[in-house]
Amino acid sequence: MRILFTGGGTGGHFYPIIAIAKALGELVKEKRLLAPELYYMSPTPYNSSLLFENNIQYISTSAGKLRRYFSVLNFFDLFKTGWGVLTSLWKVYKLYPDVVFGKGGYASFPVLVAAKLLRIPVVIHESDTSPGKVNAWAGKFAKKIAVSYPEAAHFFPADRVAHTGNPVREDIAEPIQEGAREFLKLEKDIPVILILGGSQGAERINDVVLEDLARLVEKYAIIHQVGPKNLIEARSTSQAVLVNSTHGDRYKAFDYLNPLAMRMSAGLASVVVSRAGSTIFEIAAWGVPSIIIPIPESISHDQHANAFAYARAGACSVIEEKNLTAHILAGEIERLVTNDAVASAMRGAARAFYKPHAAREVAEEILKIALDHEIG
Repeated sequence: MRILFTGGGTGGHFYPIIAIAKALGELVKEKRLLAPELYYMSPTPYNSSLLFENNIQYISTSAGKLRRYFSVLNFFDLFKTGWGVLTSLWKVYKLYPDVVFGKGGYASFPVLVAAKLLRIPVVIHESDTSPGKVNAWAGKFAKKIAVSYPEAAHFFPADRVAHTGNPVREDIAEPIQEGAREFLKLEKDIPVILILGGSQGAERINDVVLEDLARLVEKYAIIHQVGPKNLIEARSTSQAVLVNSTHGDRYKAFDYLNPLAMRMSAGLASVVVSRAGSTIFEIAAWGVPSIIIPIPESISHDQHANAFAYARAGACSVIEEKNLTAHILAGEIERLVTNDAVASAMRGAARAFYKPHAAREVAEEILKIALDHEIG
């Protein structure tokens, strides 16, 4: 049995695939089946070590990005996509998997075209409140469609869609409190604010936090994931801003938080400040009140809609980037830290929003379809 995964080259696409692969491994052990051969096809492996750890073989492909704004690159990327379709058709034919799982994004398009032409069963998962172009197209022929938000179900045939939630890796879903303050070198009793800008960081959020840093560390410890390209600047700016502060050690800047550091940060956090990508589902798993700052709607309609969907569930407050100032962010942090009733309601809503069995539910459908195809 062979299963082929494909998706865009971002953590929001990649990490749910890893969660599903792990769930598949557990299922085949329970059912005493032979372990399937797992493959991941994308322009980049994203995280080679995680692929290796989960026995997933990487196959490269080419894909061009279709930007929503005018760019000369759109013209050249048409050729990339065309070449990607041709090469993917040959590579998928040679592999001939029993099922193809698509996480969405432009990088999955060539593989899904190949699967459709070769009549290989397809399962897709949509992370956002409304589907991207690739998933909207693939939903017309996919055997099963899983969605993270209930709002997305309306875009797909009712008999083939299921609201599963978004798969979250087990190694990041469970917060850790014991030993976390010692690990992160934080003093006792001080409230902790965890600021996440995604794997690449968020410069606008970083700038606002650093602008008000001297005042923030008077009340809170700040764990700040700034992104690899922003780490040097964040540390040098924070040193300058906190040069006269007696609480400089309360600010912890990281380029990237590994799973252990993330779980410990989540275990301590009174509030999480984040973008509105797939991190929303990790925050929901942690059951922590949050302030969501989506990428502007003109750039990403998805993040804007995701943020307000999560807010409607009662699990967060939203600050639109056009309204984001140091004063507004600090005021909202203080409201959530000091208002126990609001924070408690958000914690409950976050836990209700989270679907802990998402990876397993998707894995069960993939396995069922793969077995049917293998027998057929």
